[in-house]
Amino acid sequence: MRHLRYVSLMAALTCLAGAAEVAKLPYVYTKWKHITTADGLPNDHIFAVKSDGPRVWIGTENGLAMLDKRTGKIKSWGEKDGLPWRVVTAIDVDKKTGDVWLGLFGGGLARFSGSRFDHWHQLNSGLVNDVVYGVAVQDDNIWAATTAGASRFNTVTGEWTIFTEKNAPMEEIWNYNVAVGKGKVYIAVWGSGMLEYDIASNRWKDYLDPDGEMEIDLYRDDGIVHVIVTAASPADDVVWVSSYFGACRYDGRHWRGYYNQDSGLADDFINNTKGRSADEAWFATDKGASAITDFKTNTWVTYTRDATGKGGKAVVMRDRDVLETVEMPVGIPHNFIINYDIDGNDVFVATAKGLGWGVGEGYYPGLKQRPKMVAKAKGAAVTKGGAE
Repeated sequence: MRHLRYVSLMAALTCLAGAAEVAKLPYVYTKWKHITTADGLPNDHIFAVKSDGPRVWIGTENGLAMLDKRTGKIKSWGEKDGLPWRVVTAIDVDKKTGDVWLGLFGGGLARFSGSRFDHWHQLNSGLVNDVVYGVAVQDDNIWAATTAGASRFNTVTGEWTIFTEKNAPMEEIWNYNVAVGKGKVYIAVWGSGMLEYDIASNRWKDYLDPDGEMEIDLYRDDGIVHVIVTAASPADDVVWVSSYFGACRYDGRHWRGYYNQDSGLADDFINNTKGRSADEAWFATDKGASAITDFKTNTWVTYTRDATGKGGKAVVMRDRDVLETVEMPVGIPHNFIINYDIDGNDVFVATAKGLGWGVGEGYYPGLKQRPKMVAKAKGAAVTKGGAE
């Protein structure tokens, strides 16, 4: 009997020691704010978000909005206020002038300067198509990704340049997104993979899936995961790429592919991506917000909202092994993620039901030794309220 008591005592002490165990884990966003029509947004379907100092520009299905991060107040603009078209699908900001450039779904390209909107479309400019999915500022040039190719507008000379299958390696001309990196412009093309434009040499390079349009990867990490690319996001010296069949990372020499079956991706159907560094990127899936937080160890955090209520959770995974599950009283606004932007420690998540603002108090990159909770089952752990 005395021996049994000793064994029971040792088991209890072991459990207590496990509760205090520390492990190298990523930062988890546990403080979320929801920005919706109740707060002043013109619509809850958010297509685009761009942080600009104390302002956050928000493109919705029914107008443009600006959130003042200092006061929490929202100002919005619709067609009655001069916005040329109500559906705002893309936003970028010219850091030199402060001008806000807008891609409009069916309405072309617009510039918002203080209180004035300027408008370019197929009939008054060199914009190749009025359905604009992406916009990016590159020095004095504005790039627009459209369903019929890409257009580049020089704001100093007024010159327009059109890129289609005639002068760029586009097997398909549906340009889904555009981003600017170090001396490069990257265009995501539906059916033509990722295009890289070298600014200095004025030359194009295309990156196609070596397996063609197959929905399986015959040879792992042999190239871009699929030719239906939705976004390319340069960060440091790498490019993060999203597609409707997985994600990948390219460092200029090597590719690394990611799929739901062998990573923390919530789903392989990805609408967009935002690279934070060479080690961290966020992927907008139709089943939650997934972030690879440490490239070297393939560590991920996926954020989802509960089916009922405002609560949510974050699941920390390495490969497909669950390390921790953090439950939160307030999670992301919705599981269908459309876009992101990152500003310092904070992350902004555009969803089908409002904007999520992840407040990064105490954020740290990569992994850090911190308390690991007691495992509930097979490696899973629960942290109520996300305490660290």
